[in-house]
Amino acid sequence: MNQSNSPTFRGSILIVDDSQNNLSLLDRILSKRGYKVRVASSGKFALEAVELAQPDLILLDIMMPDMDGYEVCSRLKAEERTRGIPVIFLSALVEVADKVKGFSVGGVDYITKPFEPTEVVARVENQLRMRELELQLREKNTMLRREIAYREQAEVETRLLLETTKFQKEQIEELLLNILPKPIADRLQDRQSIIADSFADVSVLFADLVGFTSFASNKTASETVKLLNQIFSQFDQLSIQHGLEKIKTIGDAYMVVGGLPEPSANHAEAIALMALDMQTAVARFNVKNNQNFSLRIGINIGSVVAGVIGLTKFSYDLWGDTVNVANRMESNGIPGEIQVTEAVYERLKDKFSFKKTRYYRG
Repeated sequence: MNQSNSPTFRGSILIVDDSQNNLSLLDRILSKRGYKVRVASSGKFALEAVELAQPDLILLDIMMPDMDGYEVCSRLKAEERTRGIPVIFLSALVEVADKVKGFSVGGVDYITKPFEPTEVVARVENQLRMRELELQLREKNTMLRREIAYREQAEVETRLLLETTKFQKEQIEELLLNILPKPIADRLQDRQSIIADSFADVSVLFADLVGFTSFASNKTASETVKLLNQIFSQFDQLSIQHGLEKIKTIGDAYMVVGGLPEPSANHAEAIALMALDMQTAVARFNVKNNQNFSLRIGINIGSVVAGVIGLTKFSYDLWGDTVNVANRMESNGIPGEIQVTEAVYERLKDKFSFKKTRYYRG
């Protein structure tokens, strides 16, 4: 895998989809970013393309005739020479079971259709950075092993091995902490095979950046991702400040939760303060950058199940009706407003001001 002088890593990508429109759109999006793109219209052609030249990343549709994406991925992971190629599934299937199946056969990420180009670019760049780091670590390991081979003294050999192990451990810890809460990362490093916990009382917040889609349609991918990163970085700082846990971003949506993975007595108040601070942050951003974005926010309180899914790219996520209702509160809310459930109102009515609105249709 070659590296350029650009700070952004570039590589080769194989796009597999039986839709010519999707192939053309993804080819155009990624080629403009400097990636070397090849396309395949079926699972059979995809396997033949990989046999001819291994890509650095595969974007793989699931629902294809003759051979679906699950089978293609399984065959790739069964071969030693293709096992390490990261596979991102691109599918209209949105059920949790479909996503879990994708991860179980070796996928590293999952993007639902219809996709946002900015999300595709961001996830592709993230996986290629991970891939680049993995290859760098392999190269460093190879170099260290060669150096050790030329040394005769056992003491020097032992020291180099210890340094290699320490370096790898630090890199793994850093990568895990970038995508998982520390308590969860610690449990993974202790080789706990299944991480799944029930939480009886947590606060869940969904926020959507209203006006971003129209903004992105008139901007380059670089400008779009740069602006979104500026806003979400402020949200990340606020989540740390309020003792909350960022779960994920999906396009221009942001999800944060309070009360897990470590229980907290004041998670509901913290999530409410976070919501207010997010609105303030967006308002200040608008003034500074001459924009007109607003936030649509939904909050709910209740029980959830939380756990880690994935084999080669871990993801800490939440499931349950509490999450679904919080999401609907956001999607059916009013731009610039914070819509909460009755459970949130009852918990916080003595500390915050509320106004009653017509309830959404769930």
